Amino acid sequence: MASSRRWWLLGTVAVGLLLISVDMTVLYTALPTLTEELRADPSQKLWIINAYPLVMAGLLLGAGTLGDRIGHKKMFLTGLVLFGLASTVAAFAPSPSVLIGARAFLAVGAAAMMPATLSLIRTTFEDEHERNIAIGVWGTMSVVGIAIGPVLGGFLLEHFWWGSVFLINVPVVILALAAGTVLAPGGSGRADRPWDFLGSVQVMAGLVGLVYAVKEATRPGSEPLAVAVALLVAAAGFTLFVRRQRRQSHPLIDFALLRDPRLRSGMVAAALAMFAAAGVQLVLTQRLQLVMGLTPLRAGLLVAAFAVGCLPSGIVAGSLVHRTGPRPLIAGGLLTGAAGVLLTLLLTPGVVGFLDVHPDHPLWITPGLVAAGAGTGLAMTAASAAIMSNAPAHRAGMAASVEEVSYELGSLFGVAVLGGVLGSLYASTVRLPPGSPDAAAQSPDAARAAAAELPAKHAGPLLDAARSAFDNGYTLTLLITVAVLAAGSVLTARLLSRPAPAPAPAEKEPAA
Repeated sequence: MASSRRWWLLGTVAVGLLLISVDMTVLYTALPTLTEELRADPSQKLWIINAYPLVMAGLLLGAGTLGDRIGHKKMFLTGLVLFGLASTVAAFAPSPSVLIGARAFLAVGAAAMMPATLSLIRTTFEDEHERNIAIGVWGTMSVVGIAIGPVLGGFLLEHFWWGSVFLINVPVVILALAAGTVLAPGGSGRADRPWDFLGSVQVMAGLVGLVYAVKEATRPGSEPLAVAVALLVAAAGFTLFVRRQRRQSHPLIDFALLRDPRLRSGMVAAALAMFAAAGVQLVLTQRLQLVMGLTPLRAGLLVAAFAVGCLPSGIVAGSLVHRTGPRPLIAGGLLTGAAGVLLTLLLTPGVVGFLDVHPDHPLWITPGLVAAGAGTGLAMTAASAAIMSNAPAHRAGMAASVEEVSYELGSLFGVAVLGGVLGSLYASTVRLPPGSPDAAAQSPDAARAAAAELPAKHAGPLLDAARSAFDNGYTLTLLITVAVLAAGSVLTARLLSRPAPAPAPAEKEPAA
């Protein structure tokens, strides 16, 4: 493929990945408005957010190997069509139930696209140096999309109705469809291979059960029975899946791939980078709005500093990884990310108290966010290169799916664990002043709503108590992130110090 055409294809698949990532966080700022418009109850509100990542995480592994069978171009274009249709339904959803279903349908399109985007890069860029740069661009799109989601949501809500956060996808999908049809290489994949539908169902049950258990266990007022049932479903799904794959001649995942420490370190780095990116941005966006009183748009713009650091560092890592190897970039990137998150905490106005920063200057947090983004950008790009460059071409879809599952689980756990810790610590440490309604102890949002109904002499102390309790959770969540990233740096450095296993006999690839 001509050089210019390869890079245009990269732009096309990057746009597809950007769409998927934006939809992970675009509702952070739109959710209060659409909840009010659709009169969604708390349970429906939870599922409006969770349906998308839960379904996508469950489908990713099977979607990648299906792409190996029928061709990654077909999967990418099919995913775009499904994504566009689901976005239209979501934009005009008349009820919470329809919106939840549309979000699940969006996840089907996203799951079809995600492994195909990386697989097309793997099979199109034959030069290792160019491929690593392309993977660097690709890898940063997830963080960039997550970062600009709240910005885009806040901007659209200031000018249009809530459905615009979904409808904006449609023209982008149409352009990507046209470009992908022309630019993406054809190829029918390996039609002689069966696709393991039952295995896909088993791993989906395991992943969804695990993610749901984490979300339920970390939220305030969780139900132990629900957690236990979800864990049983996860254990059963994973056990049946592993047993079935070991008996299959053409498994959804070849466990021999995971014996390579480079692939394992890439999976760990991908998960931890997304854990930090998604969790920190969710927690910080809430603090900027609920404690510092910023508008959704201003809060989103500040949090986008994370992407400002991530994008250039990811591209630089892509150009360096073939010289340095993944170890210094992955381990060093995670450690830099940990330092950036710690700096963000220290520079957050009014939290730790080490620095006397006036609370009217939220811009102080941007250096820490840029540093955190730069570190995660390095780690994510090197992780992608470690996974895709060390997997055989005929396993491109399988390797891409493994990586995507790592990304999605990292993102889901970041939101679930850090969001759950934030909410639980608020509820357990808030000290309401006399005369405050009990509902204010549930969340800072409830406290703000209650304060709006009280006289000024009572509203002020209530808001102060809510801010203090929120900052307890905010401090702990960022410290947890620092510890997780630092531990990940040590772990990946040790994994990558081990020699790679001897390559298995190559399986003959299909003729072009």
